[in-house]
Amino acid sequence: MNMILHLSKPATLTAFHHQCKYKNSFKLPQIKASSFSAAPGVDLNTLQSAVAKKDSNAVKEALDQLSEEGWAKKWSSQPYVSRRRLTLEFIVNQTSLRELTSLGIKNAENLAIPSVRNDAAFLFTVVGTTGFLGVLAGQLPGDWGFFVPYLIGSISLIVLAVGSISPGLLQAAIQGFSSFFPDYQERVARHEAGHFLIAYLLGLPILGYSLDIGKENVNLIDERLEKLIYSGQLDAKELDRLAVVAMAGLAAEGLQYDKVIGQSADLFTLQRFINRSKPQLSKDQQQNLTRWAVLFAGSLIKNNKAIHEALMEAMTKKASVVECIEAIENAA
Repeated sequence: MNMILHLSKPATLTAFHHQCKYKNSFKLPQIKASSFSAAPGVDLNTLQSAVAKKDSNAVKEALDQLSEEGWAKKWSSQPYVSRRRLTLEFIVNQTSLRELTSLGIKNAENLAIPSVRNDAAFLFTVVGTTGFLGVLAGQLPGDWGFFVPYLIGSISLIVLAVGSISPGLLQAAIQGFSSFFPDYQERVARHEAGHFLIAYLLGLPILGYSLDIGKENVNLIDERLEKLIYSGQLDAKELDRLAVVAMAGLAAEGLQYDKVIGQSADLFTLQRFINRSKPQLSKDQQQNLTRWAVLFAGSLIKNNKAIHEALMEAMTKKASVVECIEAIENAA
């Protein structure tokens, strides 16, 4: 699951489209009949309208108002995110890994290593299947026993050639194939719920999400941040916030699984944010930021485990954004 948080085009939003080796697309899910009920006396119509209009300022205002009324208690409940400044390379490389392991992140030292599980499984399946069919086709009579195995065998060669020259062309097939893994849907829900929950806790409005194959994403919006990103003027404070949200999916997976599948695109997106920040960070500082962001996001997810699980359940049922927010607040 390579997750990409990636920016939408101009002037309305900063959209985090998270892709777990998935296609780069976004579709706001249709509002379905609610399976969650609002608390008595709580009017969510204003919030629902703001989300439907994709108005980030209106969403923030509605949630701020609900927070003042005592309902949206988790909204922006973690507004202050501050990175620790570690200067010694030994501390950066050793302490952070120990802390990640202590938090419960499995195989912390391998978090930044891209997973090839889905790619390898797809290629092995193609080669194995075509090889088996080629052997069977060799039993055909006459010239068919020669040409058919040859044609079948060429399929593997073509797939391997395309994978070597232009691997992106195989992503649709690999994405579809990866859905056969028994942990696929749970991984996707856990990963996307991590992004959703952390963004909500940090006060970033959410306008949509999807768990559909090839369209997995969470769409986060903040017009002020968007301007800073496109101008290349992200300061350390805002970079820290975006880093924590970017690493939230990776952290959510790392707390549950021995191997994280959806980290590559998230790391790529974090690098894009780093490249648009000032002052520029050294390689050691970038590594420290990445590990710190995983640690911070993982701590929030672990401390809000019941909420994260409730949000996962809601998202799996294709609840609307407002219903997902209700799931967060009701679980809190």
